[in-house]
Amino acid sequence: MKLKSLTIAIALAATSASTFAADKEEGFYIGAFGDYYDASWKNMRDQAGLDVNESTGWGVEAGYRFSDYWSARLEYADMDFNAFDKVAGNRNNIDGERYGIDALYHLDGGPFYGLFGIKEMDVVDDNTFLNAGVGYQHFITDGLFVNAETAVYQGLDRGYTDVGAKIGINYLFGQNAAPAEPVQPAPEPEVVEVAVVPADSDNDNILDADDQCPNTPMEDAVDGTGCTLYEDREVTTSLLVTFPHDSAEVGSQYFTDIASVSEFLKEHTDTTVLLEGHASAVGNANYNKMLSKKRADDVAKELVKDGIDEDRITTVGLGEERLKNTANTKAAHAENRRVEAHVKSIERVKVKR
Repeated sequence: MKLKSLTIAIALAATSASTFAADKEEGFYIGAFGDYYDASWKNMRDQAGLDVNESTGWGVEAGYRFSDYWSARLEYADMDFNAFDKVAGNRNNIDGERYGIDALYHLDGGPFYGLFGIKEMDVVDDNTFLNAGVGYQHFITDGLFVNAETAVYQGLDRGYTDVGAKIGINYLFGQNAAPAEPVQPAPEPEVVEVAVVPADSDNDNILDADDQCPNTPMEDAVDGTGCTLYEDREVTTSLLVTFPHDSAEVGSQYFTDIASVSEFLKEHTDTTVLLEGHASAVGNANYNKMLSKKRADDVAKELVKDGIDEDRITTVGLGEERLKNTANTKAAHAENRRVEAHVKSIERVKVKR
């Protein structure tokens, strides 16, 4: 029962949620409290067969706060004990009184404190107790505070060991909130003029303030706004595919050359290609014109296989109209059996410094 009561009292003391926020000045205080006392006195000396148990009551106290750390108080409690008369076999209430003195030590000047003291308790007969305990204070204002505490009581006349708890409200006189110190305006910072050197972060000879294209590469030539200079340049590629006599089949040795033209067309998507088919002067001129057109068409098919759209390719058969070599020899005839293409485009390229 004593352990349960002690636990309840400590829990009550811990319910206050704020801290002891300011130092306390010296001064008197007075207060009132509710009291719980758990006794277990068997066969009282002056009344055989009487057991005295717990008490509830109220009390008053007066004290003095010496410093942030120490205070002392006088206490009086009016107690109402629950008693059992084993001779008469009935329960009744017995009035009692407790009065004494305590010294309190406030830990670090804060809200928690320890206490020790001596008490005289008049219940049926007089008994003297030493007591020690812990408590907690919570100041509502500079002077008004509540407290909760619990203590262990050890009897000197008899070997009673009891526990008690109380919750009270008190007022500490002479506490005045210190006026807040006026806030002094911060001194105005001293203005120090620093010479600013015009910056050219990308070293292109155009100051940052005028540079519309910061961070241009070092190797690029720039204009007056700091932006990279460009110029248009013509780029070209050519293709020459030759054929055996009376044949329009593209030899595999030309696939690499045709692929190079395909890559050029892919890089320059606005360009088209004209494939010109030719024939030698051997044979019928009309037949040669048809054969040269077929040669150009077969080369076009290879470009389409490489991913070039048909609408970018134009083929024409010129037959023997534009002989490359007019000699009447086998070598000349072989040179004339061909497909030619010359592709050009305009590229916009950077001007270097």
